[in-house]
Amino acid sequence: MRRNKHLLLWTSLGTLLFLGWAAYQENFRQEWRQLQSAYRARLPADRRDAFAVQLRQIVIPSLGVADRCVSCHVGMAPGESGIAGDPVFAPHPDVRHDPAEFGCTVCHGGQGRATVAEDAHGAVRHWPEPMIPKRFAFAGCGTCHTHLAVPNRAEYESGRAAFERHDCYACHRVDGRGGTLRPLGVGGMEGPDLSRAGALGFDRGWYAKHVAHRDAGETPWPAAFEPLSRADLDAIDVFLDARVGAPGLVEAKALFHSLGCRGCHKIGGVGGDDGPDLTREGQRDPGELDFSHVPGGRTLPAWFAEHFRAPARVVPGSAMPYLGLSDDRIGRLTYYLLSLRRSDVPERLWPRDRIRAERFGEREFATDGATIYGTFCAACHGPRGEGMRYPGMPAFPAVGNPDFLALAPDELLRATVTHGRPGRRMPAWGHLEGGLRPAEIDAVVAFLRELGGVAAPEPDPEPARWVAADPERGRAPYAALCAGCHGPEGGGAEGPALANRVLLAGATDTYLVETVLRGRRGTSMEGFGRPSTIRPALDRDDVLAIVAYLRTWENTP
Repeated sequence: MRRNKHLLLWTSLGTLLFLGWAAYQENFRQEWRQLQSAYRARLPADRRDAFAVQLRQIVIPSLGVADRCVSCHVGMAPGESGIAGDPVFAPHPDVRHDPAEFGCTVCHGGQGRATVAEDAHGAVRHWPEPMIPKRFAFAGCGTCHTHLAVPNRAEYESGRAAFERHDCYACHRVDGRGGTLRPLGVGGMEGPDLSRAGALGFDRGWYAKHVAHRDAGETPWPAAFEPLSRADLDAIDVFLDARVGAPGLVEAKALFHSLGCRGCHKIGGVGGDDGPDLTREGQRDPGELDFSHVPGGRTLPAWFAEHFRAPARVVPGSAMPYLGLSDDRIGRLTYYLLSLRRSDVPERLWPRDRIRAERFGEREFATDGATIYGTFCAACHGPRGEGMRYPGMPAFPAVGNPDFLALAPDELLRATVTHGRPGRRMPAWGHLEGGLRPAEIDAVVAFLRELGGVAAPEPDPEPARWVAADPERGRAPYAALCAGCHGPEGGGAEGPALANRVLLAGATDTYLVETVLRGRRGTSMEGFGRPSTIRPALDRDDVLAIVAYLRTWENTP
C-alpha cells in the first residue's frame, strides 16, 4: 500500500511538472511568440501598445485555406505595414495578390496550419506539398495561371535584344531593372513600369505615340529615339507580352517550347504519350521519388535538375534521352516544371488565361510554325531539322534536309505529320488526342520549307504508282545495299523503317526512285545513281526493281 501511494505521488508530481513545462513552452517559448515579441519591440511607440502577441491566421473558406504563416511573417498580415528590408518581417512584395485575399499556401505551398517554421515550410518527411524554394517562388503563379501564346526561345530572345538595343530600359523598369536614376532621386523613370505589361495589356500603338512625343519635343532625349523597323516592333511586342509579373517564368516556358518536350509529354491535355503527363508535375510528392542518385537533398527541385542531367541514372530504364543541357538551362526548366501545378479553386475564381486555355482550347504556345516545330518536333528531328542521334535509340530523320525537301511534296509532309509512323516514335499528330490542328500542321510544313530553304517540288506528271518492275529482282540488291541501314525486313535501324504502310501510302514512286538515285547530303544515305569508291552505281532498272520490292510491304501492319 505504501509503495502504491509513493507511485501515485511521484507520477502526479511528474505529470504536473510536465504540464507546467508544456504550458511554459506554449505561452513563452513558441517560435512565433518570440518573433512577434521582436517585431513588437521594433514598432514605433504609438503602435507598440496596440500590437498583441497572438496567433494570427488567414482563413479563406472558399479556397479551403487556413494559413498561419503570418504568425511569423507578421509584416504580411492584414493591417500590418511590415519592416522594410527585414527578411522575416518585411511586407509582402507587390504581386497584385493580397495575402488576405488568397492566403499563402495557394501560391507558395507548405503546411499552412503549422506554427513551427520547419513544419510550415514543409521541410519534413512525409509532407507531400513542401514550400516552393525562394529561388523559384514565382513558379507558384502556375497554380492558377496558364500563360498563353508563349513564343519559342529564339523569338523571345530577339524581342529582349531589341528592347535593350533600342535603350527602352532608359525610361522603363522591367522586373526590377532599368528606369533612369537621377541625383537625389529627383525625376527618373519617365515611362511606366512594364513588368506586367503582358498581364495587364498595353497600348499596341505605343510606337506612333512615342514618335509624336519626340516630334513635339516632349521626350527627355529626342535625338536618341531612333526609327524602329517593323521586325523590331513585332519583336518588342513579343517581349512585352511575356511580361506577366513573374520574372523569368515565361522565359523558362519559352525554353521548354524550343526543346520538343511536348513531343513526348502532355501538359493540359496537349502533347505526346511517350512520357508521363506533366500537367501537375510541380506538385509531385517528394516522398514517392527515388533520391538514390540525386545529390543536393531530398527536394523536388534537386530531383528535377538531376533528372535533366542524367534521366536514365535517376529513373532506370527511362526513355528520355540525354540532352546535354547547361546548368542555366537546367535551372530554367526546373523553374518551369515547378510551375506545373493546378489548384482546385472554384472556377469562378479562375483567371482569364486559365479559362481561355481550359474552356476555349487556346494554346499555351504560339501557333507559328517555328514555335510549333520547337514544341513538338525539335527533340527528335533537331532544332534546325538536322536529325538527332541518342545513345541506344535509332537515328531520327533529318526533316530539314534540302535533298529530302526537294523531292517531298507538301502533301507527303502533311500526311506524315498527320498520320505519323505506326510502330515508330512518330505519333499521328493529326489524330492523337491532344495533337495538332490542321492549320498548325500546315504551319509546320511551311516552316520545314524555311528550314531547308527549298520550295515544294513541281507537280509530278507521273501517276503516284507507275513502277512496273519485278519485285523479286529487287530483293537481292536491297539485301546487299539497303538492309544494313533499313533492316532486312524494312524495320529500320540506322535509316528509317521502309516497311511502313503510312510512308508507302504517302510516297509516290517518283519520290522513292529519286531518293534512291540522289541520296541525302549530310546523312549516311548515299546516292546510288553515281558510283562510289566501294561500289558501282545502280542502273535505273535495278532502282525500279528495289522500289517494286518496297511496295510488297505496303500492307505491313
